[in-house]
Amino acid sequence: MLIDIHSHIGRILPDRKEFMDVTNLINKMDAWGIDKACVLPVSEHPEGAYLEADTEDVIAACARYPDRLIPFCLIDPRYGNRPDMDFGHLFDEYKARGCKGLGELLPKLDFDDIRCLNLYRQAGKYGMPVLFDMQDGPYGYGLCDSYGLPRLERALRACPDTIFVGHGPTFWAEISSDVPEQKRSGYPDGPVHQGGAVPRLMRQYPNLWADTSAGSGYNALTRDKSFGLAFVDEFQDKLIFGTDSCRRSDVDIIAPVVAWLAELRTNRLLSDDALDKVAFQNARRLLNL
Repeated sequence: MLIDIHSHIGRILPDRKEFMDVTNLINKMDAWGIDKACVLPVSEHPEGAYLEADTEDVIAACARYPDRLIPFCLIDPRYGNRPDMDFGHLFDEYKARGCKGLGELLPKLDFDDIRCLNLYRQAGKYGMPVLFDMQDGPYGYGLCDSYGLPRLERALRACPDTIFVGHGPTFWAEISSDVPEQKRSGYPDGPVHQGGAVPRLMRQYPNLWADTSAGSGYNALTRDKSFGLAFVDEFQDKLIFGTDSCRRSDVDIIAPVVAWLAELRTNRLLSDDALDKVAFQNARRLLNL
């Protein structure tokens, strides 16, 4: 069984050449052997408006395939622009309509911005994990942090009842203690150096999890094969399979992360128990499916 914690619908590319609708997504899931997928909106953020798929779109799409698709909701922490903004009316509604998590959270704000902390705490109160994108730099999209991820650590401490699911180039670059500045928003290659912020924080904070999705997750877990295997084995209870595949044409080519997980099982590089946790059990447990 496979549960994908991270999928999308909508206009995926800024050049607007492709539109991923729910049928495209189901076809891709069938081709790749994915049983269920969480569908994440991003358009509530101006940084993600190009996607043109907000929470309402996601809920409607998931209602067409309730046995296959799981909706997430999204709230912009700048809504109301107050550090004590009450998002309860939105969480009440979205939870009642079947949403299981908050994300993909990607405003271009510091990770520990006081408005973000307010949103994280309320998500935790409603039992919704926060799946975030982290990308360095002042432009584009994604929450921001410094080397060593001190802002993420402050949020983990300030919001102990909130589960954070890490994703994005800057987050996964910090799997290593050696992160070249020019690669911090990309895909660093070569050996992973011990002492990275991601393994340290995942050991120290029970409320930090991570997903395998996109090139960033796949690259981090495969660039140094021995380290990647050890990482998955150590964090088998907190790592969740995801694809973040955004092109409808991807159906013709199996996602690298899907092939990687199958390779681990076929070659018995990790125990079946560990792989089952990553493939579906952790998602089922986290989302109370």
